Amino acid sequence: MAEIVELKAPDIAPYRKGNTGIPYATTFRAREAGPHVAVNALVHGNELCGAIALDFLFKLDVRPKRGALTLSFANIAAYERFDPENPAVSRFVDEDFNRVWSPDVLEGPRDSTELRRAREMRPLFDGIDLLLDIHSMQRLSAPLALCGPTAKGRALGLAMKVPANVVSDRGHNSGVRLRDYAGFGDPASPKCAALVECGQHWTAPTADMAIQSALRFLLATGAIDADIAAPHLAAATPPQRVIEVTHAVTIANEPFIFTAPYQGLEIVPKAGTLIAHDGTAEIRTPYDNCILVMPSMRLSKGLTAVRLGRILG
Repeated sequence: MAEIVELKAPDIAPYRKGNTGIPYATTFRAREAGPHVAVNALVHGNELCGAIALDFLFKLDVRPKRGALTLSFANIAAYERFDPENPAVSRFVDEDFNRVWSPDVLEGPRDSTELRRAREMRPLFDGIDLLLDIHSMQRLSAPLALCGPTAKGRALGLAMKVPANVVSDRGHNSGVRLRDYAGFGDPASPKCAALVECGQHWTAPTADMAIQSALRFLLATGAIDADIAAPHLAAATPPQRVIEVTHAVTIANEPFIFTAPYQGLEIVPKAGTLIAHDGTAEIRTPYDNCILVMPSMRLSKGLTAVRLGRILG
């Protein structure tokens, strides 16, 4: 069945030159000292909502009231291949850009389109204090703020006020995400990052959530004045909850088959409930009221199939 693409990929060519020496990265600086805040999009080339949000911020002529603000587009090579007739294939060119952010990979001998771009952007991210990385999801699930296992990450997700679900998670076994790179993932570092999954790929509400998340992030970090964001903010923010991910189910065998068409955020009432088959192995819920977070449609060996969590508080 053909994918339905409700969003139009924006023309980001006007932002190619930037002013940082890194293509598609622009930094604005205020006179008043403050943190270096960044909003990043297109870690995956087919996740249009982030590009739409950055295009919105550029056209809003947003500027930091203190410190610095960087707007950056990441996997340009993949984005340039986006085809609304076959939108899934431009997630990346050679490998997942969001699994290469460990020093051993960045400084190792491997080469790929994504690694070359990550190495090019690394000095930029080394100078960022607070980062929002905008994404979208495969399934029709409510938006999520993936804030990592640290208290500082959860605090940032709650300070943003959107989305409603703040997920405390530890990432993937298959590689390190940008959100967890260096000081972002270090509990002792003042640096902090959040990854927002704004909704299902290519649906109109996903772009709206991307814009809301970007504006709320800039407000929460003190980067912009409220009067700049106010005309564009939703009238109300939802009550938030924190979901702690306790298990990430990594596919060990094939085929991996879910027992039901899970979309995400389903609460399974009873511990021991069978939710999937990993080859001949059974995947069961570890406790009562287990929440299924981001069940994947990419069910290949070594990838994360689903995360299992519980509501805190």
